[in-house]
Parts: sequence; structure tokens; C-alpha cells
Amino acid sequence: MAMADGSRVIAIEEHYFDPELAALFAGRDRRTPPPIRERLLDLGAERLADMDAAGIDLQVLSHGAPSLQKLDGEAALRMARLVNDRLHETVRANSERFQGFAALPTADPAAAAAELERCVSRLGFKGAMVHGLTGGTAFLDEKRFWPIFERAAALDVPLYIHPSIPSEAVVQAYYRDYIEDFPGLLTAGWGFTVETATAGIRIVLSGVLDAYPGLRIILGHLGEGLPFLLVRIDEALSRNRSRLASFRDAFCEHFYITTSGNFSDTALLCSVMEMGADRIVFSVDYPFVDNAAGTAWMERIPLGYEDRQKILHGNAERLLGL
Repeated sequence: MAMADGSRVIAIEEHYFDPELAALFAGRDRRTPPPIRERLLDLGAERLADMDAAGIDLQVLSHGAPSLQKLDGEAALRMARLVNDRLHETVRANSERFQGFAALPTADPAAAAAELERCVSRLGFKGAMVHGLTGGTAFLDEKRFWPIFERAAALDVPLYIHPSIPSEAVVQAYYRDYIEDFPGLLTAGWGFTVETATAGIRIVLSGVLDAYPGLRIILGHLGEGLPFLLVRIDEALSRNRSRLASFRDAFCEHFYITTSGNFSDTALLCSVMEMGADRIVFSVDYPFVDNAAGTAWMERIPLGYEDRQKILHGNAERLLGL
């Protein structure tokens, strides 16, 4: 069923698994519960029926974590071409319902930049999604990865920075005492947030946004908590002179955030007050979160009609050229 007011609904953090790539996941990355794994592997009738029931018109599909980020350069590039070509076939078969974000072989930054260009220019993808740390250790702001940012800016497409399970050193230092009883602490309960918010902060501090002023970055889960902390981060960083004029201004100029898996009125209102409704894009985080929960929340969020339309579809259309 559609939204009560007939609004178009676009959801942009919606995951799937390519069977060949998912078969390579090891250790903690393999521990996807069977019902969710089944839905990740489905790009057909059941997914479309679930979208229809929740009133979602279009999903922008992205491979689930850790995607290609834990493969070495040669293996990652070979798999990237296969995975992205197969996603292209899915999108081409039903472009009114699906669009795609590229998976990038970040272990080889030059190859990742070239694959991004291929996916955007030849396959029609709307940007790319990168999951966590490359090789489990390297943040994307390191200068060796800047060719990826340069290419994204030149192509005028965003990079979506998505969580992955933290490195084992972080797991042992921060979470080991509690993850047996509370496994979600390692992922969406806290570990994802800490890692991805840190990645976002590092991107601002690195200077890459100054080097490529047209660059646009997307963070999920209502910005991994950063909108709540922008004023405090800005104040703390400004105590010492630095080349960064304003962390808060840089973040609000270059970053977009999505609602994926964080259907909180208070968090949304904080984000709107900090960043404006123009910077917020609807997402569900399917299939880890149910589609219907997301659209039901959007029906009742305490915002006016115009801002609701921006979040439901207008911002995605503008950001992704839909």
C-alpha cells in the first residue's frame, strides 16, 4: 500500500547479498541470522512484495557489509566487476523499482576510482558504498585513498560510508566483556556507530573536503550520532588554532544523513535543527529493519508536509539524480 497521502518513497540504504561475494565472508562477518540472510539474497518477488506492502517505490541497492573492504587488491577488483555487473542486470531488469550503489575494491585505490567511474558512466549507478575499514585497519581518509574521493567529486556522485564490524583490536579493547551476552553491542548497538562516526570526523579533519569542494558524503543511522555532537566537537576543535575554520560548517556543507534503522522523533528533530531537512534522506536499512516500520514512522513524524516530502523522496532525487 502507498503512503496515506500518496507520497513517492525512495529508500537509499537497502542491502542485498551477492552469493559469490557473501560466500567469502569469514569469522564474525559470516554470522548473519538465517532469516535476514535469506532476504539479503532475494532480489525478486518477495522483496518487491515487501516494498509494495510498506509503500516503498524505489530502493537504492547496496551490498551488505563488509562487501569488498576485506579482500586484497586483485581479488577485490575481480569480484567488484562481477558483483557490480550482476547488480546492474538486476537494476536494468526493473529500473523503476531498483537503482544501485557500486561496491568498490578499496584495497587498490586507483582501481576503485576506475571502477566507480565504470559503474557510474557505463552502468548508471548513483554513487558507491564503502563498508568500514579497508583490510580491517585503514580509514578511508588516508591520502592513498584520495583518488576515490577525487573521482566521486568529478563524477558528481556521493560516497556512502557504512559501518562494518570493528577491527579485532577494538573489539578486544572495548567490547569483549559484553559481546557474548549482548552481541548487538558490537554492531548496531554501539560498535558500528563509534567506527563510522570516527570515519566521518576523520574525513572532515583530513582536508579532503577542501581538496574536492564538490564532494558529498552520506552517513546512515541519522549521522551515527554526529548531529547531536556537532556543537561540542566544533567547540573542542576550535580551542587550538588549526586550518579547519569550522568542523560544524564543513560537516553540514558536505554530509547528508539517512534515517536508516533510527526511527526516533527526537533524533530526527535534532538532526533537522542542526543540518536542515534538505540534508536528510529516507532509508530503512532493509532487511535488518522492516520496511513497514520505516514508512509507518514517516506517516507520523512531527514535521510539516514540505519537509516530509524532502525526506521521503525530494532529497534523494536531487542528491542521486533520480
